[in-house]
Amino acid sequence: MAQQLLPSALTALIDELGKLPGVGVRTAERYAYHLLRARGESNANLARAINDLKTGVISCPVTFALISADEEVSPLYSDPARNKQLIAVVEEPLDIIALERTGQFNGTYHVLGGAISPIDGVGPEQLHIAELLDRIQNDDVEEVIIATNASVEGESTALFLQRQINELQGSVKMSRLARGLPVGVDLEYADQITLSHALEGRRVL
Repeated sequence: MAQQLLPSALTALIDELGKLPGVGVRTAERYAYHLLRARGESNANLARAINDLKTGVISCPVTFALISADEEVSPLYSDPARNKQLIAVVEEPLDIIALERTGQFNGTYHVLGGAISPIDGVGPEQLHIAELLDRIQNDDVEEVIIATNASVEGESTALFLQRQINELQGSVKMSRLARGLPVGVDLEYADQITLSHALEGRRVL
């Protein structure tokens, strides 16, 4: 009811902001009011940044990571210091950021573009799995780290990748990111998948 008392332009902005992931009605209202009150070129800069997304960002044809439109391939792939024989397979482009922040990985990446989820109509053919298998052979890959999420869909995707890679000629080592209980979390609050991985990855004391 309250939105009906607002100007239509403000209501339209609130509606669009509310469509963003994790943004509820109240948050959308605060964002819209902040933008309304903003001075200077901040709104113009925001609008320009949004408009530039479609023309300034493309997918790497090899790794499917997000790159600038003026780049041919991802710098994380073309960099001679990166080990092309080591691939970390992730679901989405932003997953790369999390792994890079550790400073512990010097291989390359491959973005699947999601996870297998029949209920959402996402099968293996909708993901960049065929391109991954080609890369494994073309780059003489020695190890593939499957870094899909610890969800039902992520686990199903990991099992499918394992079967597909096992069918390739040559010996390719496969590994999965270790998962366990986060620090400070009680057992009673841990989900089944986390507990299962914690048991599998237990170590001798």
